[in-house]
Amino acid sequence: MRIKDWDTNLKIRLFGEALMNITYWMFFPFLTIYFAKEFGKEQAGLFLIISQVFSVLANLMGGYFADRFGRKTMMVLASFGQGIAFILFAFSNSPWLEIPILGFICFAFAGVFGAFYWPASQAMVADVVEEKHRSSVFAVFYTSINIAVVIGPILGSIFYVNHPFEVLVAAGIVCIFLSLLLAKQTRETAPAYKMDTNEQAAKWFSPIIKQVRDYQIIFRDKAFLLYIIAGVLVALTFMQLDMILPVYITETIHQQEMLSIGSWSLSLDGEQVFGLILSENGFLVALFTIIITKWMTKYKERNVFIFSSIVYGFSMLVFGFTQSIWLFIIAMAIFTLAELMTAGIQQTFVSKLAPEHMRGQYFAAASLRYTIGRTVAPIAIPMSLWFGYQTTFIILALFAFFSGFLYYVMFKQAETKVIEKVELS
Repeated sequence: MRIKDWDTNLKIRLFGEALMNITYWMFFPFLTIYFAKEFGKEQAGLFLIISQVFSVLANLMGGYFADRFGRKTMMVLASFGQGIAFILFAFSNSPWLEIPILGFICFAFAGVFGAFYWPASQAMVADVVEEKHRSSVFAVFYTSINIAVVIGPILGSIFYVNHPFEVLVAAGIVCIFLSLLLAKQTRETAPAYKMDTNEQAAKWFSPIIKQVRDYQIIFRDKAFLLYIIAGVLVALTFMQLDMILPVYITETIHQQEMLSIGSWSLSLDGEQVFGLILSENGFLVALFTIIITKWMTKYKERNVFIFSSIVYGFSMLVFGFTQSIWLFIIAMAIFTLAELMTAGIQQTFVSKLAPEHMRGQYFAAASLRYTIGRTVAPIAIPMSLWFGYQTTFIILALFAFFSGFLYYVMFKQAETKVIEKVELS
């Protein structure tokens, strides 16, 4: 499906969200560095965990709110709220004011508003796009995000490092602009909402309790439970891209020559190096996702999952035992390979594992891999203070290697489950 044939809502969103994502990625990767400097590694890790807990709760409620109050309504309110949070964040660390704790509170609120925005945005695509075209539309939005991941950190290493106040204000203005654009130029796509009698008597937190109860399916399916646990360990490794890596690289590299040609040389500091490798990750994802996904379909799913975990672990070891810009670049290429190996087969595997009448619950529960991983990942920052960087990276590598073992056990359980189904039929 070509972009020119898209619904007007989606065309407007593609433009507005691309602009928002670029400005967001100009500063987001560097916030861990900021919080670690202001609060110390131990307290910064705790604060980041707390902020993720709030985002998780907001995400659980976001889908319900999108159905209850409408996609457009939630997207307009969420983007406007996020814009205000970014502007207040900017003033908390400005030439006139310096209150780091206010900055953290604004960051947490921005995360909550972001968690409200995305379920509504995903539902809007399903509302206006035929099922046969949805994958291609989602792919375009996914590519747009990865282009922002390439451009944003490069711009951030140039502008945010020297002008954080101005960049945060610009990000807030862009979010508010997106809010106004959505309010004026898009239409509501959600079907009319009908509240049942049970819901009328329910409390505001009932959607959270309901969805938590739905996750009990993972405790009844051993293979799926192993998939969740292994996925959490992988996510714990993957999420370090925004957690320990920026802090580690900034402290490791102060000013290092990357390239020298005759009398000309290029030197980068730690924040610029981190911006470079983060852009590398986004560039490689945008460029090679389809190619590597096709390549991985030639192998057994079990081997792909296990080898991906091993590659993740190896990349952590390379990161932890180097102080060279070029080795950081190589480590990121290895890290990205591990990411792309399973990018195209995870959802397919869940659909195979799930009973047909329970696929919705299985897919919802599968998101726990990232939810729990994102919540626990900040613990690596204080771990580097307790154990040192090298030991922390070794522990992260061991988590990744252990996830590979769990995937092996999981596939054994899945094979047993398939055999039992065949015997019952």
